[in-house]
Amino acid sequence: MNYYEPKDLADFPNIAEWATDQGNKFFEYYGAATNAGKLTDREKSLIALTVAMTQNCPYCIDAYTIKCLSLGISNEEMMEAAHVGAAMMAGVTLAHTTQMRKIIKKKEM
Repeated sequence: MNYYEPKDLADFPNIAEWATDQGNKFFEYYGAATNAGKLTDREKSLIALTVAMTQNCPYCIDAYTIKCLSLGISNEEMMEAAHVGAAMMAGVTLAHTTQMRKIIKKKEM
């Protein structure tokens, strides 16, 4: 059994079930955050796709890959965005070695 099923993406609008007020507030916020503003739809879709990939959300990867394609974003642009996300995740991981190095240096004293 596949835990993530593409058909489940269609259920996303129902996440407000059993918590309608919170769900509606989320969708209001989500729309405001992801629709064009100072950044274009195109830019926000590439950002969303990159975050989806770094956070390993197959539903969002599916949705935003399709959205990017519908906006005329090329395969190469999406892959470049993926590499930005990968580089950022590597940088975040390496930045956290500061904590490890501090502990090691303290123990060596």
